[in-house]
Amino acid sequence: MKAIVCKHYGPPEELQYKDVPQLEPRKNQIRIRVKAAAINDYDWSLVRGKPTAYRLIFGLRKPRKPIPGMEVAGIVDAVGPGATRFNIGDAVYGDTSDHGFGSFAEYLCIDERAVLLKPEHLTFVEATAVPHALCLAHQGLQLGGLLPKMNVLINGAGGGVGTFALQLAKRQGATVTGVDTGDKLEQMRALGFDHIIDYKTQDFTTTGQHYDLVLDTKSTRSPASVKHALAPGGVYVTVGGDPGRLIQFLFARIFGQKNIRILALKPNKGLEALHPLFAEGLRPVVDGPHPLTDVPQLIRYFGEGKHFGKVVVVVWNIDPDR
Repeated sequence: MKAIVCKHYGPPEELQYKDVPQLEPRKNQIRIRVKAAAINDYDWSLVRGKPTAYRLIFGLRKPRKPIPGMEVAGIVDAVGPGATRFNIGDAVYGDTSDHGFGSFAEYLCIDERAVLLKPEHLTFVEATAVPHALCLAHQGLQLGGLLPKMNVLINGAGGGVGTFALQLAKRQGATVTGVDTGDKLEQMRALGFDHIIDYKTQDFTTTGQHYDLVLDTKSTRSPASVKHALAPGGVYVTVGGDPGRLIQFLFARIFGQKNIRILALKPNKGLEALHPLFAEGLRPVVDGPHPLTDVPQLIRYFGEGKHFGKVVVVVWNIDPDR
């Protein structure tokens, strides 16, 4: 089978598109014929081996699992011993990060608990853009105590998490400010953000505006500065970003700043309960789809923050309406 292979840590341009042995599902695994996959922060970190501390997870000298990719949508084409949740031919999708990686390939063998049945209202391209970003947005807003009519700010609003968080917050009647830069700003305005801040020209912590909830996907500001953006009783939630800043927020939380909260993502948790929202129009914003062969360049594109929404690749030629 064809796959994107990371033989050593380094620039994403050094990834190889090559033939690798076909996989067979082991105990409690299913094999998925991958239709589409999405690029995430994990891929940017795994390929480069940075931050260095991540090598404790991925492998000290080189990746233990050489095929990146942690979001998948596809068709079950084989079932291993003990696997009972799915049948051959089922359409599935999910964030596989709790069970492994490898979705940048024609086939993926993964624990059956890593995926769910794909919602009928989503195409494969849409489905692969959903699980990681939607769970971060939903769990982050829940952690922040989202209530109707709140004044919400999303930092890093032009990515997959931010575009989902906007839709979820708007369903509660929130007023939503988005922070990002470049070409994304006009796209964000068209998507429905009430206010836009270009972080290259303005710091959201120094505008004098105050928010009931700040959802931060980048965590580029210090704990001392973000408190200036919060209204009385306001809550700051970080769902990822700069590792150094995350450590600062952890210590701030430990030492009494209870309005600072750090999301520990639970992959796919609560996702099935959100499926009815797709029938009501909830959708991912998709950058692409792009061919699997473009993954090396696309990981660079993602890492430099040039994308809008979720970067999606297609592995097999698929009907765009399915």
